[in-house]
Amino acid sequence: MVNQFFINLGFYMLMPYLAQHLSGTLGLAAWLTGLVLGMRNFSQQGLFLLGGALADRFGYKPLIVAGCLLRTGGFALLAFATSLPALLAATVAAGLAGALFNPAVRAYLAADAGEERRVEAFALFHVYYQAGILLGPLVGLALTGVDFRLTCAVAAGVFAVLSAVQVRALPARRGEARAGLLVQWRTVLSNRPFLLFSLAMSGSYVLTFQVYLALPLEVRRLAGDGRAGEAAVAGLFAVSGLATIVCQTRVTAWCRERLGTRGALGAGLLLMGVAFTPPMLPWPVGWPGWVSAVAATAPAALLLALGTMTAYPFEMDTVVRLAGGRLVATYYGLYQTVCGVGITLGTLATGAAMDAARSFAGSGYGARLPWVALAVLGVGCAVAVRGLYPRLDREGERAPVCAVGAD
Repeated sequence: MVNQFFINLGFYMLMPYLAQHLSGTLGLAAWLTGLVLGMRNFSQQGLFLLGGALADRFGYKPLIVAGCLLRTGGFALLAFATSLPALLAATVAAGLAGALFNPAVRAYLAADAGEERRVEAFALFHVYYQAGILLGPLVGLALTGVDFRLTCAVAAGVFAVLSAVQVRALPARRGEARAGLLVQWRTVLSNRPFLLFSLAMSGSYVLTFQVYLALPLEVRRLAGDGRAGEAAVAGLFAVSGLATIVCQTRVTAWCRERLGTRGALGAGLLLMGVAFTPPMLPWPVGWPGWVSAVAATAPAALLLALGTMTAYPFEMDTVVRLAGGRLVATYYGLYQTVCGVGITLGTLATGAAMDAARSFAGSGYGARLPWVALAVLGVGCAVAVRGLYPRLDREGERAPVCAVGAD
């Protein structure tokens, strides 16, 4: 838990300010800035499956430590990198680090918690996860105000200390796979219920990502780009993070007692869809635009957080059950890859819908197109998961077993 808090603290103290450093301090063109940031994302999302398979093969601890060491080097290099090759090397290293330790961390947590405590463990994990996201940008803002290189140095220091602590204190968990990587991947890819579940749940990640895309754009449309708009955007992240920290464990306990796994997943996805109804209302633009911005987006951010709180622990538990308790890191790796692809496609579609809606800004229903589409996506995912769940429940314990052999 503490490990994940500091991983997010170190990451989010730097990443929100990297684009400004690249385009402002270093003077890179916008397309080069996008290339550097895109390579960081691609090297992480595209290699989750590899990181998960390696964790199952060699053990969770080596991959967690290796990822933290690699991110230490990547962030340290960012402090001094000025050429494009050096910047790409630094950001690719930082992204690959996430691909190595993210599936391993989740698989380690699932193994250590055991079947009876797994849901509660992931609920608490989410609290620490969000706390790091909430605190990281605040620390980074103070450090970047002095010098971005100081931010890089402190972030690298966080990961260096994590690496040293884990080498000494993290108990080893042996890798469970004796077959080659290709056999592991074939095993996971042959699990049809798991693949269907991953596709259905990828929509939820598109919805939660709108805290970073659609909702901030709506804030700026209503409140403008001044300080009021900036404060309202910051408030979105505060609402989401603080709600999770305060309420996550209580929400999970209530859902486990009253709803069960199937009900919690369906309710969580439905809440995420309902979250986009407040922005559908015809809020006035201009002064006092910040009032409209808060009224339209704060309830949406809160409902998205509540939906995530409701579904997340049960979602993570379902992945383990569909894996049959075997090759768990590989399953998490593929799951994160599918959801990452979903986020990319969903972000492109949402951005296009927001652009199209601007041309309907004064014509009523057309301007609400993005919010209607997002709400429909949430409802559709809820229906899909609830429809799939009887099959998931039936077949989860019959997940394919990785054969012993070589590539």
